[in-house]
Amino acid sequence: MIKKLAGCIREYRTPTLLTLLFIVLEAVIEVTIPFITAKLIDMIQEHGADMQGILKYGLLLVVMAVISLCCGGIAAVTCAKASAGFAKNLRDDLFDKVQTYSFENIDKFSSSSLVTRLTTDVANVQMAFMMLIRIAVRAPLMLIFSIVMAYVMGGALATSFVVLIPFLSFGLILIAKKAMPAFRAVFKKYDRLNESIEENVRGMRVVKGFSREEHEKKKFGAASEDICGDFTKAERIVALNNPLMQICLYANMVFVLLVGSRLIITSGGSIINVGEMSAMLTYGFQILMQLMMLSMIYVMLTMSAESVKRIGEVLSETPALTDPVNPVSEIADGSVDFENVSFKYSAKAERNALDGINLHIASGMTVGIIGGTGSSKSTLVQLIPRLYDTTEGTVKVGGRDVKEYGLDALRGAVAMVLQKNLLFSGTIAENLRWGNESATDEELAEACRLAQADEFVNSFPDKYETHIEQGGTNVSGGQKQRLCIARALLKKPKILILDDSTSAVDTRTDMLIRAGFRSYIPETTKIIIAQRISSVQEADMIVVMDNGGISAVGNHETLLKTSDIYREVYESQTNGGDTNE
Repeated sequence: MIKKLAGCIREYRTPTLLTLLFIVLEAVIEVTIPFITAKLIDMIQEHGADMQGILKYGLLLVVMAVISLCCGGIAAVTCAKASAGFAKNLRDDLFDKVQTYSFENIDKFSSSSLVTRLTTDVANVQMAFMMLIRIAVRAPLMLIFSIVMAYVMGGALATSFVVLIPFLSFGLILIAKKAMPAFRAVFKKYDRLNESIEENVRGMRVVKGFSREEHEKKKFGAASEDICGDFTKAERIVALNNPLMQICLYANMVFVLLVGSRLIITSGGSIINVGEMSAMLTYGFQILMQLMMLSMIYVMLTMSAESVKRIGEVLSETPALTDPVNPVSEIADGSVDFENVSFKYSAKAERNALDGINLHIASGMTVGIIGGTGSSKSTLVQLIPRLYDTTEGTVKVGGRDVKEYGLDALRGAVAMVLQKNLLFSGTIAENLRWGNESATDEELAEACRLAQADEFVNSFPDKYETHIEQGGTNVSGGQKQRLCIARALLKKPKILILDDSTSAVDTRTDMLIRAGFRSYIPETTKIIIAQRISSVQEADMIVVMDNGGISAVGNHETLLKTSDIYREVYESQTNGGDTNE
């Protein structure tokens, strides 16, 4: 996983290496400044007001401080560029990986969890990367250099740091370990919080329709309060870092001052002098500060480890559907064959969603599929473009197993229009050109005319340049379905699948749309899933599904005589009226 993450640095290797270089230079200068300061103090003590010497050392300190400041500033800029670029590449890689997923893979991760991984988790890993190339390099170097210089300046007196470091390190690690469980628990709760937001935004009409705003507020508030509680608990524990550091810092300063002052007085400055003791205090402060930095890094890395794990799950997920070694790119025709097909969504599922399906559809046929809720009508047609693979048996398109085709070629030949199909934010023309990027304005207008969408599109002031809001919220359900049908027609597919996609239009419009199909795409195989008998009554073949299997196959007249299910549906709609009109 670390190797995969390191691969996301890519074109940002140069700013990453520059950050490391300038951080090393800054650390070297930082630990040298107290040494020069000590020399200045010693010179003043020995020679008094020697302005030439004072100016020399003073100028040197100013130059070193400026260089250190410049190194730190440059490192900050290059670090920001490197970490932001790393996060961009990581986010792109995650998004690209998700695009390779089949429905089976998507089902494994909730959409809210994927959003959290692409946002919050990437932000955590970005922060960890920034700390690694900057603070995680600077702190150990400063710690080592400061200890070495403390021994150079103070001799045995520096042993106080050696004694103090293990004690302080143990305390900081203990604090971090206590805080980690709370940090880890937050991420799954973030998923639930995002899920609550997503459900509320998508179902806003339902929420308002049932006046459940207060319920949703309480639900969101509870999830938010839960996260706040975990973070508060973790931060309260981490906050102990500061008093622990303060205790160690002032205890060390008191020790160095007491022992150092006594040594200066008793030895007359032969063992340690004022300048060296001043440097000792500065190095002591630097050592303890770097230990605090290391504790912060430990907390951040431990917290981001959970994010790395969650990101790794997405990057390591193997797509359930892949192209064969030598994919077929040409599809002969729109014929579809189901041969002894059985399917279940998960290996752990107790029963098949489809069982023993045998069905043969000739190219250019119009096929209707009727069945009750839960009869697996949608599942059946999703096997045609390989949105899922069969558990048993074979699905063929154009006389060949769908697994022999490249996914792009197969799906390019199949157009699906769902009952709840999606329009993207953008103009009507941009949405329609999802079916054919190079479609002319005339072709757009023709497709909309056949889908019975031209009248309402032309009623808009901006016509085909009318902006569609995210999810198509500024058009009605029937208008959205007709635009989606027009988009599918522009694709000119070999197989067109309508999954209850005219449920929001009246029967007359439905009839006109089907008439358009016959004139515009006569050679295309048309598979129509519908609840209304009138939508499939004129089909060449009607399939009646029940409980995951095929109950009957035939035309309208035959099924009225032989299928109880079909006849019951027909009579309920003709005698009681079509409830969908």
